[in-house]
Amino acid sequence: MRKLAVVVTTPPYDNLTTTALNIIKAAIANQTTVIGVFFYQMGVLNAAKNLAIASDDFQTSNEWQQLAVEHKVPLHLCSTAAEKHGLMLEQSQQNTNELALINSHFTISGLGELVELSSKADRVVQL
Repeated sequence: MRKLAVVVTTPPYDNLTTTALNIIKAAIANQTTVIGVFFYQMGVLNAAKNLAIASDDFQTSNEWQQLAVEHKVPLHLCSTAAEKHGLMLEQSQQNTNELALINSHFTISGLGELVELSSKADRVVQL
């Protein structure tokens, strides 16, 4: 079975983020296993729980969470990029409030996870 990894570097309101979702959905429909999505750079904003997107815009956050639930697609969030974009709290506050900033279907990961996904995948797509 074919394996796909996806790297998302675009914010939730960018058309390329919607393209990434469409690529993943098409891959799943074609019997390709999506072994993970790694959110990097501005892409980490896709995990932000409190990011307000206009109601008439495509709600990518809901789509990512639906992929995680329905198709068991792992969603990895780069910890360094998340910290740079205000999604990680200071060490003293992390245990109590960190999850309040990030949607629950995302896992905080390091670049090692990206390397692992890349090595296991037949194809890697970055948008």
